Amino acid sequence: MSNDDSATAPARAAVPVLRAFDFAQVDVFAERALEGNALAIFTDARGLSSDEMQALARETNLSETTFILPRSKEIERERGIQVRIFLTTEEVPFAGHPTLGTASWLYLNHPTLRGAEKITLDLGVGPISVRFQAPQPHEVGVFGTMRQNDPTFGEALNSSDIRAALAHALSLSLEDLDPHLPAQVISTGMSFCIVPLRSLEVAARLRTTTQNTSPFLESVGAKFFHCITPAEKNSGAQWHARMQFDSGEDPATGSASGCTIAYLVRHGLVASGQKIILEQGIEMLRPSRIHVSAAIEEGIVTKVFVGGRTIPVASGRLFLP
Repeated sequence: MSNDDSATAPARAAVPVLRAFDFAQVDVFAERALEGNALAIFTDARGLSSDEMQALARETNLSETTFILPRSKEIERERGIQVRIFLTTEEVPFAGHPTLGTASWLYLNHPTLRGAEKITLDLGVGPISVRFQAPQPHEVGVFGTMRQNDPTFGEALNSSDIRAALAHALSLSLEDLDPHLPAQVISTGMSFCIVPLRSLEVAARLRTTTQNTSPFLESVGAKFFHCITPAEKNSGAQWHARMQFDSGEDPATGSASGCTIAYLVRHGLVASGQKIILEQGIEMLRPSRIHVSAAIEEGIVTKVFVGGRTIPVASGRLFLP
């Protein structure tokens, strides 16, 4: 090609420079892969803005997505591993299954924390530690247990007017609520309205709508409902739970499970220090097993522990301009 020809040739489009971000996907509170609550983890989120993290959480379209922000070894030893948690709609300071799932990924993969007995995450609510059981040769994934912050309790929602409003908010009848137990707003970092239902049959037909739930939740200062009822005797669990929200349903809700065990212990439905299993996600075909306990000391509910198994299922790389 002559110099004249090259001068008139069309310019080639510049190849955009892309940034690459590794991510993993794990199933949390799962006994087998493809059960429990799926979580996406961006394993080194340095260079991502808050808006980009939120967009990536929408892209994964999972209940939550976490972003690990590595810091110096000295800071990580002092404060823990910095992690941010995003729903598809907003960032939250704490959520249970992202905490357990992210700490479990670190247990299995971190260059210095791999196999550590305890891993501390630096979250929006402060440091939360997860302790691990050494996996047995035949086991998949890893079993971890977190201690959540001590619970705060709102007033019991047991007046006739508020129970009627609660039933309407859940698109249920008043008779569908447990007649002997009040609903109550509880928080260990995120506030949930714990609602005891009359039976598993009621739980099976639960269908909430944002139009009904949002005004009630706002009025009582809760983020979500966590509806509970005793589990079937042969299920291997003691209590059954569902957590529905504006864009779907959560297969397992670790933060709500901490609130639920605090409720059960405070109301004398579970003994102080007793370990039980909550089942969730059954109706979604994503069965979850959440191991919980709490204690009462000098009249105060404390030592709220929430645990379960995390199983790695995928890894990949995402590209952004």
